[in-house]
Amino acid sequence: MKKILIVDDRSEVVELVKVTLEGEGYQTIDASDGREALEKIGKEKPDLILLDIIMPKMDGFEVLRNLKDDSNTKDIPVIMLTA
Repeated sequence: MKKILIVDDRSEVVELVKVTLEGEGYQTIDASDGREALEKIGKEKPDLILLDIIMPKMDGFEVLRNLKDDSNTKDIPVIMLTA
């Protein structure tokens, strides 16, 4: 089962995306800010990351830079989102 990490500081967005993806058979994990996302990426090794751009503590661009600079995570596909 493919695992997707949803990163957004708005819980209502996370829940909507989770329900949709889980209904299609995907496993989901979530994080509410960039720092939490990096921790979960290291532990969970998701197959795809849906990443909000504007978040507290660490924005999506900084998370993306960290991911692409790390040989263990640089190949994980990332879709950047904003509303």
